Amino acid sequence: MTSATNRVAIVTGGSGGIGRASALRLATDGIAVVVHYNSNRTRADETVRTITEGGGRAIAVGGDIADETQATALFDAAERDFGGVDVLVHTAGIMPLAPIAELDLDVFDRVQRVNVRGTLVVDKLAAQRLRAGGAIINFSSSVTRLQPPTYGAYAASKGAVEAITLVLARELSGRNITVNAIAPGPTATPLFLHGKSPELIEQIANSNPFGRLGTPEDIAEAVAFLAGPGRWVNGQTVFVNGGAA
Repeated sequence: MTSATNRVAIVTGGSGGIGRASALRLATDGIAVVVHYNSNRTRADETVRTITEGGGRAIAVGGDIADETQATALFDAAERDFGGVDVLVHTAGIMPLAPIAELDLDVFDRVQRVNVRGTLVVDKLAAQRLRAGGAIINFSSSVTRLQPPTYGAYAASKGAVEAITLVLARELSGRNITVNAIAPGPTATPLFLHGKSPELIEQIANSNPFGRLGTPEDIAEAVAFLAGPGRWVNGQTVFVNGGAA
């Protein structure tokens, strides 16, 4: 396992809430970070600037993670600029909501393309290119257990992410690479807050014993653990939701 100061992480969705917090948190451990973005280059550049101004190492790389050629460019950039890849943190995803009876199948297909195919593409590349001692951290969601209405397409995609994660952990036997999924609960990110009334947000926040939404930084702490010292956690879906029932 490479030392923390020589480790390199790719964070997909690194311009978003949990992705950005994860990139910043990993950088505090001395890990070089490739900050991936799809459309928000400005936000990704801000994340890189925050890391580098703090003495860390980071670059921004754009692309569609469900496109194997564009996703490959992430790994190429990590190897070119930092010498290799040790950690994949795959936070990128989309979450359009609708009751199943009203669900547009084109929207369903888009969710599966980004969330399921995207996971399979980056996990495939990570399985080929991560160094020994590495970690693959996918993102599921607590909605797979909480089953809230309107989340059918999203929950289906995250159930698939969990299956991919557990199978890959076993396929990488002997490689000294851990593969886990983090399943956040309701977290105060733009993706989660969009379209929700203050009353609904308060109701959701009160569904866990802490009486608040999670923060991206709460989730980033779990990422840092699995990316670093959590070597005996493997093939698991880790629920990081404050005890939401």
